[in-house]
Amino acid sequence: MLLPLVSLLLCPALFAFLSAFRSKLLQALKLSPSFSPLRRLPLPPGSMGWPYIGETFQIYSKNPIAFFSHKQKRYGPVFKTHMLGCPCVMISSPEGAKFVLSTQAKLFKPTFPASKERMIGHQAIFFQQGPYHNLLRRLVLRAFSAEAIRHKVAGVEATAVEALRSWDGRLINAYQEMKSYAFNVALVSIFGREDIFCTEELKQSYYALERGYNSMPINLPGTLFHDAMRSRRRLERMLSEIIASRRQRGAEATDLLGSLMDNEKSLSDEQISDNIIGVIFAARDTTASVITWLLKYLAEDPKLLEAVTEEQEEIRRSKREGEDECLTWDDIRKMQLTSRVFQETLRAASILSFTFREAVEDVEYEGYRIPKGWKVMPLFRNIHHSPDFFPNPQKFDPSRFEVTPKPNTFMPFGNGVHSCPGNELAKLEVLVLFHHLTTKYRWSLTESKSGVQFSPFAIPMNGLPIRLSLKA
Repeated sequence: MLLPLVSLLLCPALFAFLSAFRSKLLQALKLSPSFSPLRRLPLPPGSMGWPYIGETFQIYSKNPIAFFSHKQKRYGPVFKTHMLGCPCVMISSPEGAKFVLSTQAKLFKPTFPASKERMIGHQAIFFQQGPYHNLLRRLVLRAFSAEAIRHKVAGVEATAVEALRSWDGRLINAYQEMKSYAFNVALVSIFGREDIFCTEELKQSYYALERGYNSMPINLPGTLFHDAMRSRRRLERMLSEIIASRRQRGAEATDLLGSLMDNEKSLSDEQISDNIIGVIFAARDTTASVITWLLKYLAEDPKLLEAVTEEQEEIRRSKREGEDECLTWDDIRKMQLTSRVFQETLRAASILSFTFREAVEDVEYEGYRIPKGWKVMPLFRNIHHSPDFFPNPQKFDPSRFEVTPKPNTFMPFGNGVHSCPGNELAKLEVLVLFHHLTTKYRWSLTESKSGVQFSPFAIPMNGLPIRLSLKA
């Protein structure tokens, strides 16, 4: 009699323990506690690496291109991994990228690792969906659409001419100098020239924030993340001062700050600051990397450089005598070859190797289950370097863009409603810089050592040291 009685007493406690354990286990795995048919599907193949750290170091401290290629060969076009504290599913096919970014975009929200999201700001456009995202996208496009940036040619050109003049006769680290140029273009586009009254201090605060972008979210004194968050608070205070000054003047502006402040649903200072920091983040390293690769590709192909230079010289010669030599929007549209060189650089270098999304519910894809809360990462680089879509993908060949690529095979700015709204501005600042660079200057590579380093964007070895000088 005693054994059945003990069993009767223990069963409820055991059931309660198992229920609590199940709940904790499901929470740890970020799975929905409700059982659905999707729960019977397997997770994608792959390894998760070390607890919490996962395979972060393999992705960020080694060669991510080799890492992704190895995983794809071993597991196929869909595989799982773990990075920066997040379980992830990586997808390396155009159909998969379309599924995540366009067809079933409602199932995946834009996201970043927790550390980067906190440093940029939770209310930035990258992390939004629905009406708030639509509002932000409309406001950003009002400042950065093709129609809007045709009026920014003069400001971008002045920034480019000033940068080139400062590099004349010097041995420079191309990547670092292009980061400064891209930052200056971003500031002019965000604030206009009259509002940058604390540029140097603002830059230094952003540089300190930037150093922590790919750190683990450990907020202890002495860590990169802790130092970055301190710099973030300092940067936010400076932005609040700029916003207050703009409000006092009440002046209309066609820059991004003016667009964010001039809308029917007034944004808070915090919302404006988060989106300004987000735009600087999106505009700086990626654009600098593209320009650096473009310099390398042209320096290594004298015939292509000669053809690009001739196209730009023809634009100069087309100016009537006594006419202002400044570039116009019509001049930019004549740069057809240079534009194709820009496109091929985006493909060959694939600066943005992947993008982050997060499953908002359990999702089925290709017979696998992607659990709610997991990050999903379309691998743009693998698609851009597939011989199925780009024959002889290792060859730098701008002529391949004389024909429009197949849908979803060329996505340097992402795809769908969350594609980069600043792509037209990036193209403008590259074309303007190379007009003045090819027509007025010459440059040469100073190192024979080739290769790629990751910081975390792919850049030429040592940032591509070059010597630049004014033509006779």
